[in-house]
Amino acid sequence: MLTRLTYRIHTTLERYLPEQRLFLKSDTETRFIRLRPSTQAIALVFGALALAWTILATAILLLDSISAGTSRQQVARQQALYEQRLNDLSADRDLRADEAASAQGRFNLALAQVSQMQARLLASEDRRRELETGIDVIQNTLRGVIKERDQAREQVASLSTAPTAGRTEAERLADADATLEMMTASLGETAQARDQMQTEAEKAEARTNKIAQEKQQLEARNDAIFAQLEQAMNVSVEPLDKMFRAAGLSPDDLLSAVRKGYSGQGGPLTPISLSTSGMAPSADETRANAILKSLDNMNMYRIAAFKAPFGMPVKTAVRYTSGFGGRNDPLGRGFRRHEGQDMAGDYGAPIYSTADGVVTYAGWENGYGRLIKVQHAFGIETRYGHLSQIRVEVGQRVSRGDRIGDMGNSGRSTGTHLHYEIRIGGSAINPMTFIKAASNVF
Repeated sequence: MLTRLTYRIHTTLERYLPEQRLFLKSDTETRFIRLRPSTQAIALVFGALALAWTILATAILLLDSISAGTSRQQVARQQALYEQRLNDLSADRDLRADEAASAQGRFNLALAQVSQMQARLLASEDRRRELETGIDVIQNTLRGVIKERDQAREQVASLSTAPTAGRTEAERLADADATLEMMTASLGETAQARDQMQTEAEKAEARTNKIAQEKQQLEARNDAIFAQLEQAMNVSVEPLDKMFRAAGLSPDDLLSAVRKGYSGQGGPLTPISLSTSGMAPSADETRANAILKSLDNMNMYRIAAFKAPFGMPVKTAVRYTSGFGGRNDPLGRGFRRHEGQDMAGDYGAPIYSTADGVVTYAGWENGYGRLIKVQHAFGIETRYGHLSQIRVEVGQRVSRGDRIGDMGNSGRSTGTHLHYEIRIGGSAINPMTFIKAASNVF
Protein backbone atom coordinates (compact mmCIF):
# COMPACT_ATOMS: atom_id res chain seq x y z
CA MET A 1 0.00 0.00 0.00
CA LEU A 2 2.82 2.39 0.94
CA THR A 3 4.74 1.46 -2.23
CA ARG A 4 1.68 2.17 -4.39
CA LEU A 5 1.14 5.60 -2.73
CA THR A 6 4.80 6.44 -3.20
CA TYR A 7 4.60 5.45 -6.85
CA ARG A 8 1.56 7.68 -7.42
CA ILE A 9 3.23 10.68 -5.78
CA HIS A 10 6.37 10.09 -7.86
CA THR A 11 4.30 9.81 -11.05
CA THR A 12 2.40 13.05 -10.29
CA LEU A 13 5.61 14.95 -9.52
CA GLU A 14 7.29 13.58 -12.66
CA ARG A 15 4.38 14.97 -14.73
CA TYR A 16 5.10 18.54 -13.54
CA LEU A 17 8.74 18.17 -12.59
CA PRO A 18 10.40 15.74 -14.99
CA GLU A 19 13.75 14.31 -13.98
CA GLN A 20 16.62 16.62 -14.81
CA ARG A 21 20.31 15.80 -15.27
CA LEU A 22 23.12 18.22 -14.65
CA PHE A 23 26.23 17.24 -16.69
CA LEU A 24 29.72 18.05 -15.41
CA LYS A 25 32.47 17.61 -18.04
CA SER A 26 36.21 17.53 -17.35
CA ASP A 27 39.25 16.81 -19.57
CA THR A 28 39.15 13.06 -18.96
CA GLU A 29 35.55 12.23 -18.22
CA THR A 30 31.96 13.39 -18.13
CA ARG A 31 29.69 13.02 -15.10
CA PHE A 32 26.10 14.01 -14.36
CA ILE A 33 23.95 14.70 -11.35
CA ARG A 34 20.41 13.38 -11.37
CA LEU A 35 17.72 15.71 -10.04
CA ARG A 36 14.72 13.61 -9.21
CA PRO A 37 11.19 15.11 -9.04
CA SER A 38 11.10 14.73 -5.24
CA THR A 39 14.42 16.56 -4.91
CA GLN A 40 13.16 19.37 -7.14
CA ALA A 41 9.92 19.60 -5.13
CA ILE A 42 11.82 19.84 -1.83
CA ALA A 43 14.10 22.55 -3.27
CA LEU A 44 11.08 24.51 -4.55
CA VAL A 45 9.35 24.28 -1.14
CA PHE A 46 12.42 25.52 0.76
CA GLY A 47 12.96 28.28 -1.82
CA ALA A 48 9.34 29.42 -1.48
CA LEU A 49 9.59 29.42 2.32
CA ALA A 50 12.81 31.45 2.18
CA LEU A 51 11.22 33.94 -0.24
CA ALA A 52 8.09 34.27 1.95
CA TRP A 53 10.21 34.81 5.10
CA THR A 54 12.26 37.45 3.30
CA ILE A 55 9.11 39.31 2.17
CA LEU A 56 7.56 39.10 5.68
CA ALA A 57 10.69 40.34 7.42
CA THR A 58 11.05 43.21 4.96
CA ALA A 59 7.40 44.21 5.51
CA ILE A 60 7.84 44.16 9.31
CA LEU A 61 10.94 46.34 9.10
CA LEU A 62 9.16 48.81 6.80
CA LEU A 63 6.15 48.97 9.12
CA ASP A 64 8.39 49.55 12.16
CA SER A 65 10.25 52.29 10.31
CA ILE A 66 7.00 53.99 9.24
CA SER A 67 5.54 53.64 12.76
CA ALA A 68 8.70 55.08 14.34
CA GLY A 69 8.64 58.04 11.96
CA THR A 70 4.96 58.68 12.67
CA SER A 71 5.52 58.49 16.45
CA ARG A 72 8.39 60.97 16.24
CA GLN A 73 6.26 63.32 14.18
CA GLN A 74 3.41 63.04 16.68
CA VAL A 75 5.78 63.70 19.58
CA ALA A 76 7.25 66.66 17.72
CA ARG A 77 3.77 68.07 17.04
CA GLN A 78 2.70 67.55 20.66
CA GLN A 79 5.91 69.19 21.88
CA ALA A 80 5.34 72.12 19.52
CA LEU A 81 1.75 72.50 20.76
CA TYR A 82 2.95 72.26 24.36
CA GLU A 83 5.60 74.95 23.76
CA GLN A 84 3.04 77.14 22.00
CA ARG A 85 0.70 76.75 24.98
CA LEU A 86 3.52 77.65 27.35
CA ASN A 87 4.29 80.75 25.29
CA ASP A 88 0.61 81.77 25.21
CA LEU A 89 0.27 81.27 28.97
CA SER A 90 3.47 83.21 29.59
CA ALA A 91 2.27 86.08 27.37
CA ASP A 92 -1.12 86.07 29.11
CA ARG A 93 0.57 86.06 32.51
CA ASP A 94 2.78 89.03 31.49
CA LEU A 95 -0.29 90.84 30.16
CA ARG A 96 -2.14 90.24 33.44
CA ALA A 97 0.91 91.49 35.37
CA ASP A 98 1.07 94.64 33.21
CA GLU A 99 -2.67 95.20 33.70
CA ALA A 100 -2.27 94.77 37.45
CA ALA A 101 0.67 97.21 37.52
CA SER A 102 -1.28 99.72 35.41
CA ALA A 103 -4.35 99.31 37.60
CA GLN A 104 -2.19 99.79 40.70
CA GLY A 105 -0.88 103.05 39.23
CA ARG A 106 -4.41 104.21 38.40
CA PHE A 107 -5.50 103.22 41.89
CA ASN A 108 -2.70 105.24 43.51
CA LEU A 109 -3.60 108.24 41.33
CA ALA A 110 -7.27 107.83 42.25
CA LEU A 111 -6.38 107.69 45.95
CA ALA A 112 -4.38 110.91 45.60
CA GLN A 113 -7.32 112.59 43.83
CA VAL A 114 -9.71 111.35 46.51
CA SER A 115 -7.44 112.79 49.18
CA GLN A 116 -7.36 116.15 47.39
CA MET A 117 -11.13 116.10 46.94
CA GLN A 118 -11.63 115.29 50.60
CA ALA A 119 -9.33 118.14 51.61
CA ARG A 120 -11.25 120.59 49.39
CA LEU A 121 -14.56 119.24 50.67
CA LEU A 122 -13.47 119.75 54.30
CA ALA A 123 -12.28 123.25 53.46
CA SER A 124 -15.63 124.06 51.79
CA GLU A 125 -17.46 122.68 54.85
CA ASP A 126 -15.42 124.96 57.12
CA ARG A 127 -16.12 127.93 54.82
CA ARG A 128 -19.84 127.12 54.80
CA ARG A 129 -19.89 126.99 58.60
CA GLU A 130 -18.11 130.38 58.72
CA LEU A 131 -20.63 131.85 56.26
CA GLU A 132 -23.54 130.46 58.28
CA THR A 133 -22.03 131.97 61.43
CA GLY A 134 -21.57 135.33 59.66
CA ILE A 135 -25.15 135.26 58.39
CA ASP A 136 -26.42 134.56 61.91
CA VAL A 137 -24.36 137.47 63.25
CA ILE A 138 -25.68 139.78 60.50
CA GLN A 139 -29.25 138.69 61.14
CA ASN A 140 -28.86 139.30 64.88
CA THR A 141 -27.30 142.69 64.16
CA LEU A 142 -30.11 143.51 61.75
CA ARG A 143 -32.72 142.58 64.36
CA GLY A 144 -30.96 144.81 66.89
CA VAL A 145 -30.81 147.71 64.39
CA ILE A 146 -34.51 147.30 63.54
CA LYS A 147 -35.32 147.24 67.24
CA GLU A 148 -33.25 150.40 67.79
CA ARG A 149 -34.99 152.00 64.79
CA ASP A 150 -38.39 151.27 66.28
CA GLN A 151 -37.28 152.63 69.63
CA ALA A 152 -35.94 155.76 67.94
CA ARG A 153 -39.21 156.27 66.10
CA GLU A 154 -41.09 155.95 69.36
CA GLN A 155 -38.76 158.49 70.97
CA VAL A 156 -39.24 160.88 68.03
CA ALA A 157 -42.99 160.52 68.34
CA SER A 158 -42.87 161.16 72.08
CA LEU A 159 -40.60 164.15 71.60
CA SER A 160 -42.90 165.58 68.97
CA THR A 161 -45.86 165.44 71.38
CA ALA A 162 -43.99 166.39 74.56
CA PRO A 163 -43.63 170.03 75.55
CA THR A 164 -40.33 171.57 74.58
CA ALA A 165 -38.37 173.92 76.67
CA GLY A 166 -36.28 176.42 74.83
CA ARG A 167 -36.38 174.53 71.44
CA THR A 168 -38.25 175.63 68.42
CA GLU A 169 -40.28 173.36 66.14
CA ALA A 170 -37.74 173.74 63.32
CA GLU A 171 -34.93 172.49 65.53
CA ARG A 172 -36.92 169.43 66.58
CA LEU A 173 -37.73 168.59 62.95
CA ALA A 174 -34.05 168.96 61.95
CA ASP A 175 -32.97 166.56 64.72
CA ALA A 176 -35.60 164.01 63.64
CA ASP A 177 -34.50 164.22 59.99
CA ALA A 178 -30.84 163.70 60.93
CA THR A 179 -31.75 160.71 63.07
CA LEU A 180 -33.84 159.18 60.26
CA GLU A 181 -31.03 159.72 57.69
CA MET A 182 -28.51 158.01 59.99
CA MET A 183 -30.79 155.04 60.61
CA THR A 184 -31.66 154.74 56.88
CA ALA A 185 -27.98 154.69 55.95
CA SER A 186 -27.24 152.07 58.61
CA LEU A 187 -30.13 149.91 57.44
CA GLY A 188 -28.95 150.19 53.79
CA GLU A 189 -25.42 149.09 54.72
CA THR A 190 -26.80 146.18 56.76
CA ALA A 191 -29.05 145.05 53.89
CA GLN A 192 -26.16 145.26 51.41
CA ALA A 193 -23.93 143.17 53.71
CA ARG A 194 -26.75 140.65 54.16
CA ASP A 195 -27.22 140.31 50.38
CA GLN A 196 -23.47 139.89 49.87
CA MET A 197 -23.28 137.18 52.56
CA GLN A 198 -26.28 135.36 51.04
CA THR A 199 -24.59 135.41 47.61
CA GLU A 200 -21.39 133.98 49.10
CA ALA A 201 -23.41 131.28 50.86
CA GLU A 202 -25.14 130.31 47.57
CA LYS A 203 -21.76 130.11 45.78
CA ALA A 204 -20.34 127.96 48.60
CA GLU A 205 -23.34 125.63 48.42
CA ALA A 206 -22.92 125.30 44.62
CA ARG A 207 -19.22 124.48 45.07
CA THR A 208 -20.11 121.92 47.76
CA ASN A 209 -22.64 120.22 45.47
CA LYS A 210 -20.10 120.13 42.61
CA ILE A 211 -17.44 118.60 44.85
CA ALA A 212 -19.93 116.01 46.14
CA GLN A 213 -20.84 115.08 42.53
CA GLU A 214 -17.15 114.75 41.58
CA LYS A 215 -16.61 112.59 44.66
CA GLN A 216 -19.45 110.27 43.59
CA GLN A 217 -18.00 109.98 40.08
CA LEU A 218 -14.55 109.24 41.51
CA GLU A 219 -16.00 106.60 43.83
CA ALA A 220 -17.74 104.97 40.84
CA ARG A 221 -14.45 104.90 38.88
CA ASN A 222 -12.63 103.49 41.91
CA ASP A 223 -15.27 100.77 42.28
CA ALA A 224 -14.84 99.78 38.61
CA ILE A 225 -11.04 99.69 39.00
CA PHE A 226 -11.31 97.62 42.17
CA ALA A 227 -13.70 95.17 40.47
CA GLN A 228 -11.31 94.71 37.52
CA LEU A 229 -8.35 94.23 39.85
CA GLU A 230 -10.23 91.70 41.97
CA GLN A 231 -11.26 89.75 38.88
CA ALA A 232 -7.66 89.75 37.60
CA MET A 233 -6.42 88.48 40.97
CA ASN A 234 -8.97 85.66 41.01
CA VAL A 235 -8.04 84.64 37.45
CA SER A 236 -4.31 84.66 38.30
CA VAL A 237 -4.34 83.06 41.75
CA GLU A 238 -7.03 80.38 41.29
CA PRO A 239 -5.01 78.20 38.80
CA LEU A 240 -1.97 78.29 41.12
CA ASP A 241 -4.11 77.32 44.09
CA LYS A 242 -5.63 74.40 42.13
CA MET A 243 -2.16 73.32 40.97
CA PHE A 244 -0.85 72.95 44.53
CA ARG A 245 -4.04 71.25 45.74
CA ALA A 246 -3.89 68.80 42.80
CA ALA A 247 -0.31 67.98 43.79
CA GLY A 248 -1.47 67.13 47.33
CA LEU A 249 0.09 70.22 48.97
CA SER A 250 -1.76 72.60 51.29
CA PRO A 251 -1.59 76.16 49.85
CA ASP A 252 -1.87 77.73 53.33
CA ASP A 253 1.03 75.66 54.68
CA LEU A 254 3.09 76.47 51.59
CA LEU A 255 2.49 80.22 51.90
CA SER A 256 3.40 80.13 55.61
CA ALA A 257 6.58 78.18 54.88
CA VAL A 258 7.61 80.55 52.08
CA ARG A 259 6.97 83.66 54.19
CA LYS A 260 9.13 82.28 57.01
CA GLY A 261 12.13 82.08 54.68
CA TYR A 262 11.40 85.13 52.51
CA SER A 263 12.20 88.72 53.43
CA GLY A 264 11.39 90.37 50.10
CA GLN A 265 8.00 91.82 51.06
CA GLY A 266 7.69 95.58 51.05
CA GLY A 267 7.13 98.55 48.77
CA PRO A 268 3.92 98.28 46.72
CA LEU A 269 2.83 95.09 48.51
CA THR A 270 2.78 96.76 51.95
CA PRO A 271 -0.83 97.15 53.23
CA ILE A 272 -2.25 100.68 52.99
CA SER A 273 -2.43 102.41 56.37
CA LEU A 274 -3.79 105.98 56.49
CA SER A 275 -4.24 108.11 59.59
CA THR A 276 -7.90 107.79 60.63
CA SER A 277 -7.65 109.07 64.25
CA GLY A 278 -8.61 105.67 65.65
CA MET A 279 -11.49 105.14 63.18
CA ALA A 280 -12.02 101.90 61.22
CA PRO A 281 -10.47 101.81 57.69
CA SER A 282 -12.69 102.79 54.79
CA ALA A 283 -14.20 100.32 52.31
CA ASP A 284 -11.68 101.38 49.62
CA GLU A 285 -8.76 100.79 51.98
CA THR A 286 -10.14 97.35 52.88
CA ARG A 287 -10.54 96.37 49.22
CA ALA A 288 -7.10 97.75 48.34
CA ASN A 289 -5.49 95.78 51.17
CA ALA A 290 -7.30 92.61 50.00
CA ILE A 291 -5.90 93.11 46.47
CA LEU A 292 -2.40 93.72 47.83
CA LYS A 293 -2.72 90.54 49.90
CA SER A 294 -3.70 88.60 46.75
CA LEU A 295 -0.68 90.06 44.93
CA ASP A 296 1.54 89.02 47.82
CA ASN A 297 0.03 85.51 47.78
CA MET A 298 0.64 85.28 44.02
CA ASN A 299 4.27 86.27 44.58
CA MET A 300 4.58 83.60 47.30
CA TYR A 301 2.95 81.04 44.95
CA ARG A 302 5.54 81.92 42.29
CA ILE A 303 8.38 81.33 44.73
CA ALA A 304 6.81 78.06 45.96
CA ALA A 305 6.32 76.86 42.35
CA PHE A 306 10.07 77.14 41.73
CA LYS A 307 10.89 75.41 45.02
CA ALA A 308 8.48 72.48 44.38
CA PRO A 309 9.24 69.85 41.67
CA PHE A 310 6.80 71.01 39.00
CA GLY A 311 9.35 70.69 36.17
CA MET A 312 9.91 67.80 33.74
CA PRO A 313 13.01 65.64 34.40
CA VAL A 314 13.30 64.77 30.70
CA LYS A 315 12.85 67.25 27.84
CA THR A 316 13.35 64.82 24.97
CA ALA A 317 10.70 62.45 23.61
CA VAL A 318 9.80 59.76 26.17
CA ARG A 319 7.23 57.01 26.68
CA TYR A 320 5.51 56.60 30.03
CA THR A 321 5.92 52.90 30.85
CA SER A 322 5.52 51.60 34.42
CA GLY A 323 3.43 53.92 36.56
CA PHE A 324 3.12 54.48 40.30
CA GLY A 325 1.64 51.67 42.41
CA GLY A 326 1.66 47.85 42.43
CA ARG A 327 2.89 45.88 39.43
CA ASN A 328 4.35 42.51 38.44
CA ASP A 329 8.14 42.58 38.61
CA PRO A 330 9.55 42.45 35.04
CA LEU A 331 12.45 40.28 36.31
CA GLY A 332 10.07 37.60 37.62
CA ARG A 333 10.18 38.44 41.33
CA GLY A 334 6.43 38.53 41.86
CA PHE A 335 4.07 41.40 42.62
CA ARG A 336 5.96 44.46 43.93
CA ARG A 337 5.17 48.09 44.80
CA HIS A 338 6.49 50.59 42.24
CA GLU A 339 7.16 53.92 44.00
CA GLY A 340 7.84 56.09 40.97
CA GLN A 341 7.15 56.77 37.29
CA ASP A 342 9.26 55.18 34.52
CA MET A 343 10.01 57.22 31.40
CA ALA A 344 11.64 55.33 28.52
CA GLY A 345 13.80 57.27 26.06
CA ASP A 346 17.14 57.39 24.28
CA TYR A 347 20.28 56.19 26.00
CA GLY A 348 22.26 59.18 27.33
CA ALA A 349 19.31 61.61 27.15
CA PRO A 350 19.86 64.58 29.53
CA ILE A 351 18.17 64.39 32.95
CA TYR A 352 17.27 67.71 34.61
CA SER A 353 16.45 68.76 38.17
CA THR A 354 12.73 69.49 38.49
CA ALA A 355 13.15 72.19 41.20
CA ASP A 356 15.72 74.12 43.20
CA GLY A 357 17.42 71.98 45.85
CA VAL A 358 20.55 70.36 47.27
CA VAL A 359 22.02 67.02 46.16
CA THR A 360 22.00 64.63 49.15
CA TYR A 361 23.08 61.41 47.36
CA ALA A 362 24.88 60.69 44.09
CA GLY A 363 26.14 57.14 43.59
CA TRP A 364 25.27 53.48 43.20
CA GLU A 365 22.40 51.91 45.13
CA ASN A 366 21.02 48.39 44.85
CA GLY A 367 17.97 48.22 42.60
CA TYR A 368 18.29 51.87 41.49
CA GLY A 369 21.71 51.54 39.87
CA ARG A 370 23.24 55.00 39.53
CA LEU A 371 20.97 57.19 41.67
CA ILE A 372 20.69 60.92 42.47
CA LYS A 373 18.67 62.28 45.40
CA VAL A 374 17.80 66.00 45.58
CA GLN A 375 16.30 67.57 48.70
CA HIS A 376 13.89 70.45 48.01
CA ALA A 377 11.87 72.82 50.18
CA PHE A 378 8.73 71.82 52.13
CA GLY A 379 10.20 68.38 52.96
CA ILE A 380 10.09 67.22 49.31
CA GLU A 381 12.72 64.87 47.83
CA THR A 382 13.14 63.72 44.22
CA ARG A 383 15.03 60.61 43.04
CA TYR A 384 16.46 59.86 39.60
CA GLY A 385 17.43 56.18 39.07
CA HIS A 386 19.01 53.83 36.46
CA LEU A 387 21.29 56.62 35.16
CA SER A 388 24.18 55.99 32.81
CA GLN A 389 26.17 58.95 34.16
CA ILE A 390 26.02 61.24 37.21
CA ARG A 391 26.99 64.89 36.66
CA VAL A 392 26.60 66.33 40.20
CA GLU A 393 28.16 65.81 43.62
CA VAL A 394 26.76 65.52 47.14
CA GLY A 395 26.20 68.93 48.70
CA GLN A 396 25.93 70.70 45.34
CA ARG A 397 23.06 73.19 45.04
CA VAL A 398 21.07 72.86 41.81
CA SER A 399 18.34 74.93 40.19
CA ARG A 400 15.34 73.91 38.16
CA GLY A 401 16.47 72.93 34.66
CA ASP A 402 20.09 72.12 35.63
CA ARG A 403 21.42 68.96 34.00
CA ILE A 404 22.29 66.43 36.71
CA GLY A 405 22.76 63.16 34.80
CA ASP A 406 22.10 61.01 31.72
CA MET A 407 19.43 58.37 31.09
CA GLY A 408 20.68 54.79 31.21
CA ASN A 409 19.99 51.17 32.10
CA SER A 410 22.00 50.62 35.29
CA GLY A 411 20.81 48.58 38.26
CA ARG A 412 17.79 46.29 38.18
CA SER A 413 16.38 47.40 34.82
CA THR A 414 15.13 45.75 31.64
CA GLY A 415 15.71 48.69 29.28
CA THR A 416 16.85 52.28 28.94
CA HIS A 417 14.62 54.51 31.05
CA LEU A 418 14.48 56.96 33.96
CA HIS A 419 12.93 55.94 37.27
CA TYR A 420 11.57 59.22 38.74
CA GLU A 421 10.32 59.45 42.36
CA ILE A 422 8.84 62.23 44.51
CA ARG A 423 8.72 61.80 48.29
CA ILE A 424 7.10 64.09 50.84
CA GLY A 425 8.17 63.51 54.43
CA GLY A 426 9.82 60.24 53.34
CA SER A 427 6.62 58.77 51.79
CA ALA A 428 6.50 58.19 48.03
CA ILE A 429 3.68 59.86 46.08
CA ASN A 430 2.64 59.63 42.44
CA PRO A 431 4.92 61.95 40.39
CA MET A 432 2.23 62.30 37.72
CA THR A 433 0.17 64.48 40.10
CA PHE A 434 2.94 67.10 39.95
CA ILE A 435 3.50 66.68 36.20
CA LYS A 436 -0.22 66.93 35.34
CA ALA A 437 -0.80 69.82 37.78
CA ALA A 438 2.07 71.84 36.25
CA SER A 439 0.95 71.09 32.67
CA ASN A 440 -2.36 72.91 33.36
CA VAL A 441 -0.60 76.14 34.43
CA PHE A 442 2.91 76.47 32.99
